Amino acid sequence: MCGRFVGFRRLEELRRYFPIDAAACEAAENYNVAPSQQVLAIARLDGRNVLGQYHWGLVPFWAKEKTIGAKLINARVETVADKPSFREAFKRRRCLIPADGFYEWQGSKGNKQPLFITLPDKAPFAFAGLWEVWRDREKPDEPYHSCTIITREAAGVMKTIHHRMPVILAPGAYGPWLDPDLKEARSLSSILQEQALTDLVYCTVSRQVNSVRHNASDNIACQSKGASS
Repeated sequence: MCGRFVGFRRLEELRRYFPIDAAACEAAENYNVAPSQQVLAIARLDGRNVLGQYHWGLVPFWAKEKTIGAKLINARVETVADKPSFREAFKRRRCLIPADGFYEWQGSKGNKQPLFITLPDKAPFAFAGLWEVWRDREKPDEPYHSCTIITREAAGVMKTIHHRMPVILAPGAYGPWLDPDLKEARSLSSILQEQALTDLVYCTVSRQVNSVRHNASDNIACQSKGASS
């Protein structure tokens, strides 16, 4: 799964790495991104790739309450095309969620060690995501924008850490993934399976990461390095 991540690039840097045509918000540093918080995502809107803010935890347009988002922070690649919560967004509302790394925990309950996981070159990357707009019937003029991160079976070094991992798209997949004309489930699933980056590195970090209240650059200060895949 993916339950906590990091994003610290400013807008100028994000434009260098991702296909951003317009920005509807500023980019702020967050070293402890948690579910329900607003995160950055790039979505195709009116023919442009727009960077905006979305609550992490997808709320389907048909949901009665937005609280369902707490259970939908991740979508499994194996079922995303068919599961009612995700299938419409999978066809029509896909996004890129920029990140600089993510956290995972290893060890026994009560003594778990947080790990910070990145690409070998420490470059920013994009999770494959889906987005939605939900409206409260009593407040239809206040749309709630949300998103989810797609996960897959662990590969490479992640196999030694957790049985799941987020889908990190290769840069060449950004265009097809955002293409609104691409709706065929087999082609989309092929992108997720065949154009995903799995060569990662990790290091142990301070247990202060366990608290979402601790949000500072020292969260990702490596204490000891792990092996690459």
